[in-house]
Amino acid sequence: MLPSTLSRWASSSACNNGLKTKTFFRQLGRSRSISSTPPTSATFDKLGVIGLGLMGHGIAQTAAMAAAKDNIHSYIIAYETESTFLDRGRSRIQGSVDKLVSKEKLTPSQAETLLSKITFTTDRDALSDTDLIVEAIIENMDLKKQLYAELGEQCKPSTVFASNTSSLSITQMALASGRPENFVGVHFFNPVQLMKLVEVIRTDHTDEAVFQKCLAWVKDIGKVGVSCRDTPGFIVNRLLVPNFAQAMLLVERGDATVKDVDLSMQLGAGHPMGPLHLADYVGLDTCLFVMEGWVKDFPDERAFVVPDILREKVTNNELGRKT
Repeated sequence: MLPSTLSRWASSSACNNGLKTKTFFRQLGRSRSISSTPPTSATFDKLGVIGLGLMGHGIAQTAAMAAAKDNIHSYIIAYETESTFLDRGRSRIQGSVDKLVSKEKLTPSQAETLLSKITFTTDRDALSDTDLIVEAIIENMDLKKQLYAELGEQCKPSTVFASNTSSLSITQMALASGRPENFVGVHFFNPVQLMKLVEVIRTDHTDEAVFQKCLAWVKDIGKVGVSCRDTPGFIVNRLLVPNFAQAMLLVERGDATVKDVDLSMQLGAGHPMGPLHLADYVGLDTCLFVMEGWVKDFPDERAFVVPDILREKVTNNELGRKT
């Protein structure tokens, strides 16, 4: 029988959620002045964001904040396929900005300027003249390849495409777009407004000037970019997901308890939370999706395994913090 604590891996939190929220708004609002002068960025003037879910709305808001502060974008096109999804994304951004105003990190006038940078639409033609498009739709390769094939026909030849995927092949999407030289990965982390890191991914086809321009854009919007070639999981997830798997296998074999696995990595390795606690935050269904995809695509890679205990938790709809 599985340990009863596994559905709440490391339930004693290693970080205070309230403190994280306060830090989020403090960092987001710190030293932000809003300007209305013409764009001055040397990277991308017109930005498109496709998908306004958990990641996409944060990318759009972060870019709008930078656009309002440093004029790096004249406008941002926030696109969703359906009005329901569009309204949900708009509400997320509005709610986040409203909190900044309530905490006096932004004035109402500054918030209005920030929001005015974003044009919300379900008309994909609005993306055709953008300089950079960041895609943040669901992790489904077939859908992404279809989208990029259509964007490749629809957008101006100079438009650069960037996928926010955390685990799928950038090369496959790049080739589907018909413009692989103008294609990169830009993997943001959740919550986008707070997390500083962005992995910028190049393929064997990526034009060097395009890659450097994307690295510069990441810096322009206040993030720290790291470079990586198109390899499974890039840097963070390539190290993190196998760590999750090995922690689960320790519990599955009965070698250690959930509590002791997490406590060991916190106190012995200096991690802010243990791997099983973090997997709960990521979502066990997401962990399973990534692990199964890697095992299927790279069967000879010994680091890629799927613990039975993980499959059982997902089958029972015990997905971590989300359930």
